[in-house]
Amino acid sequence: MQKIEHDGYLVAVIYRDSDWIEGLNFVTPNNLFVQVGSWWYKAGKKLASHIHNDFERVASRTQEMTYVKKGSMKVLLYDEQRNSIGDFILYEGDLAVFAYGGHGYEILEDDTKIIEAKNGPFIDVDTDKTKF
Repeated sequence: MQKIEHDGYLVAVIYRDSDWIEGLNFVTPNNLFVQVGSWWYKAGKKLASHIHNDFERVASRTQEMTYVKKGSMKVLLYDEQRNSIGDFILYEGDLAVFAYGGHGYEILEDDTKIIEAKNGPFIDVDTDKTKF
């Protein structure tokens, strides 16, 4: 697992397919608005049934996670002032969590399939994003 920080901000967490470890492994620190973890268990493992309680949380920013199910994509990273700070490629089975700063994507292969998750609720594109 790789954490990319810039100017004291966590910009991205890269969790490669090869980074998986057995059990429950949270990839993100507890203070992020989006929480991402991996599960790896043997057959027969039972996880307790549960319900999530209503609990008011305050999120001042959208943070997202992308997972490459098939194909690959290039991720472009930016700081809070929209300056480029680097890039990396995610391959099949890899995921990345984006906390602060900006990001852009370039799909590198035909038929690439990506799963994206982020905190909500979604309002609209203009409220949620500043494109550059």
